[in-house]
This record gives sequence, C-alpha cells and structure tokens, in this order.
Amino acid sequence: MRVEPFRGYRYAVGTSRDVSPVVAPPYDQISPATQERLYAMSPENIVRVTYPRDDRPNAGAPARPTANQKDKYARAREVLDGWLARGVWRREDRPAIYPYIQTYRVGGQSVTRQGFVALGEASDYTRGVVLPHERTHAGPKKDRLDLLEATRADVGLLFMLVSDPGGELLRATAPSGEPVAEARDLQGELHRLWRITDEACIARVQKLMEPRQAIIADGHHRYETAVAYARRHPEATEKLMAFFTLEAPGLTIFPNHRLVHHVASFDFDDLMDAARGWFDAGPLPDPLAFRPANRVIGVVSGSDAATLTLRAERFDLVAWPPGTSRAWRELAVSILHEGLLKPLLGITDARLDARTHVDYTADQAEAVRLARAGTYQAAFLIAPPTPEELQKVVRGGELLPQKSTHFYPKLLDGLVFYRLRE
Repeated sequence: MRVEPFRGYRYAVGTSRDVSPVVAPPYDQISPATQERLYAMSPENIVRVTYPRDDRPNAGAPARPTANQKDKYARAREVLDGWLARGVWRREDRPAIYPYIQTYRVGGQSVTRQGFVALGEASDYTRGVVLPHERTHAGPKKDRLDLLEATRADVGLLFMLVSDPGGELLRATAPSGEPVAEARDLQGELHRLWRITDEACIARVQKLMEPRQAIIADGHHRYETAVAYARRHPEATEKLMAFFTLEAPGLTIFPNHRLVHHVASFDFDDLMDAARGWFDAGPLPDPLAFRPANRVIGVVSGSDAATLTLRAERFDLVAWPPGTSRAWRELAVSILHEGLLKPLLGITDARLDARTHVDYTADQAEAVRLARAGTYQAAFLIAPPTPEELQKVVRGGELLPQKSTHFYPKLLDGLVFYRLRE
C-alpha cells in the first residue's frame, strides 16, 4: 500500500483544540434525527458538507435524483467554499501524517486504539493491494460520487486494517507531545489527532506500508467511489484513509443482530420445531446477559426466548452456497443465514438485499427490547466475526455476508480533511 503525507485542512476558529461541535460520524451512520442534532450543534459542523440536508418536501422518501436533489451537492460546495474563504478551516503549511488515537469504553473497560491518517492509493481490487469484505450498492456510490465531483473535498476517513505482527508500524506512528485536535463523539468516546511532519519518520512509515495489503473495515462505498473518481480524474488517485493494525489492542467488532419482520405466518414454536432437526434448543432466561458464541444463536420473540446450537453432525449437511470455504461457513452470521433464515423462514439473499424482511442493530439491548415489544417478529442474536476470522475469509478472496461487522467506535469526519487536486 502506497501512502503519502498531505497538507490537511483543520478547523481553525478559536484557540481550543476541542473540535467536538464541528465533527460528525460517517455519513452512513447518520439517521435523520442525528442529522438534525449535528446541524444544531454548530453552523460549522462538517455534516453540512459530508451529508447535506435535502430540504425538499417529503425529502425523507426514497426517490430518483432530481434537479432539486442535485442542489444539495451545490449547497455543500458553497458551504465549504465559504468556510475556506473565511479561514474556518485552514490548510497546514507542511505535509504530514496524522496519528489518530481513540479511547473508548466496552463492557466497563477503557480501550485504546492507535492508528494514523494518510493518503492511500485507490486502486482496483484486482491489484490485490486493497481487499474488501462486503458488497456495495450503486445508489450510495452515485451519491458519494456526485458529492465528490461537486466539492472536491475528501472528508470521510476510510477505516483500513493492516497486519503488523511485530508492532513496527505502531511504533513508527506513535504520537508525541500534545494533540493538535480532540473531540468527543455522540457516544462520548474520545478522539485525538497529532501531526508528524518529520521527513525521515514519514519515509519510515512509507517503507513499512509499501509491502502491506489493506483490508477495508468501514468505507467500501467511499473507496469504490474514489476508484471511480480516479478513472475520471487520473491525477487524483489517492484517498483519505485511517490505518489501524489488526494485531494491536482496540480492534472492537460488534455483531449486527438480525431483526425479522413481515415473515408470513411466523410462529416461535413452529420455528423451534423446525430448527430442532438441525439445532439443539436450550433455554434463554436472560437475553440481555446472553453472550452469543460461534454456533450458538439467541432467538427472542415477544416473551419467548431460546438458544439454538448447530449440531456438529449437521454442519456439513447445511445447503451452503457453492464454492464457500470452511472459514466462511464457520462464521456465526453464515450459520444464521444458511441454517435458519433462508431454509426455515424463506428469507433469501434477494430479500436480504431488498431489506424487506430484516433490519439490523449492533445494540443487543435494543434488539431484545424491540423483539419483546413486538415491533419485530423476532431478534436473532449472533456473535461477531473475530479479527482472525475476518482475515482468513478476506485473504481467501471471499466476501463476508452482508452486515457482518460493526466496528466500534466509528471514525470522525472533520478532524482533518483533504482537497483533491490541490
């Protein structure tokens, strides 16, 4: 992976390094309510560029892009141009790479994740430099490309994973001194950014990165948008990326639990009866305390709850998709899809793509609450893939089932950004 330093734009109003009011989560994590909250936080919140509000009547309804909808991209450009003209964001005087540290809490414990921000080359997957782990869809890519063409602002950080078993890269990008910016995200987690401008240090990082592959954790649509943009503009082949190491502490992956709805004649007892041909059923007295394991799935429906454990002798008899590896089949999400949702509830891949029968949440408590309340017919609680499982599947040339991972915490837009062709 070829990486380059860059002269980043950073928020420059005032004297405080706390930029919490002007940063935002990635665009695909922003609900309408979150968008309104971010707009209210500051008139200079970066969301006005990364995810501009569509002010048309009934703007929340899905629709084909129209001339009016195009206006939101023009508005984003006008907002950004105004900020830069007034010095709200200012460009660094020297190229740099930016150590980025997130400190957050999981299960009552404080966790630290260290990485760095740089420009990485956006190349076609066939080159094998960047590896995806999920499929993308045309709609979000068109939206991101229209925004990029209008603003030329590379604002959204891609979350990239690289292997660093000896810790050399981690040591080479370790920050020193005080951060140049810090912020709390909407969940209260702390994000801090430093600068490294020393040319020898940057060259060391570049040398370490040169032979490494990168796996996309978050940002598949934005990465493929960058590749498409580079085809149109051959001089703009780089993308803003944040690199984190697979082996270091702090790589937290949550599962995306499945929330099932609109399944005809759904009945919990009927599901359990059908599942017993393949799974051992057990009690689930407290779904909130349940910790899903690889072959153990929790099911909650109204006041009912149970665990389903795939029997070893049945594993190879599941109707696995042709050509899938053992590593792919061992994923908890694969067992759920191929062993339960598809054969017993008729939720095919096409229905998953159409999102007509399944919604997702990384919050187990929310999944249980919604299933208990009857908002959904059932919640299926699953284990997340481990970093080792993720690597094994992706390096084998496969994609994980959709919505297999939820990396936490998300990276922040607005700590630093890059303007293309400058």
